Amino acid sequence: MVRKSHFDPQRVREEIAIAAARMIAEDGLDYATAKRKAARQVVGESRVAGEWLPDNDQIEEEIREYQSLFQGDSQPALLRRLRRIAIDWMERLAAFNPYLTGAVLGGTAGEHSDIHLQVFCDNPKEVAIYFLNANIQYDVSETRHFAGRGYVETLSFLWRPTNEGRDAEPAGIHVALYETDDLRGAVRADARGRTARANQQAVQALLDSSNVTSSTN
Repeated sequence: MVRKSHFDPQRVREEIAIAAARMIAEDGLDYATAKRKAARQVVGESRVAGEWLPDNDQIEEEIREYQSLFQGDSQPALLRRLRRIAIDWMERLAAFNPYLTGAVLGGTAGEHSDIHLQVFCDNPKEVAIYFLNANIQYDVSETRHFAGRGYVETLSFLWRPTNEGRDAEPAGIHVALYETDDLRGAVRADARGRTARANQQAVQALLDSSNVTSSTN
């Protein structure tokens, strides 16, 4: 437990958030791992109570700040590439009602980021059949249900767009399989007006907006 006489809680949270953001942006760590490592970096081996830790929103804001300061020349292009690939696969999976989620949607994706899609259909097994028919080799794992209701099967694979050279790094794509009923209420905005997932039209609008911004800079 951090001794309050030696630490200011707000400052501790800020320092942990900054350190975690750097680890996520530079090394591709997930939020939980980065937060844990950052806490040890800031306060040593002392156990940090939950209220002394930054939430993911605070860390995300620090990631944006870090990327703006240190990755401004590379991150926007990386993000656009991942969004283009995401849209391509959302078109391919249109029959299964695909949605994009994660850092590629949120705008903080970098060179270590994967594309996370969620599909909502009456028979999720049909997605696996589609991949088999398309000769897509995938791994099967589980992802925690976004509503906390257990886990859902997830199909993961690497993909390099055909219009890119063989030297281009393939993008990791993860497709979480949900039932159609899971979509009810899943796209509601939070208190800050943000949604955790977006359909193809919304992602295309984000990409178009970023392309306009890029061409005017």
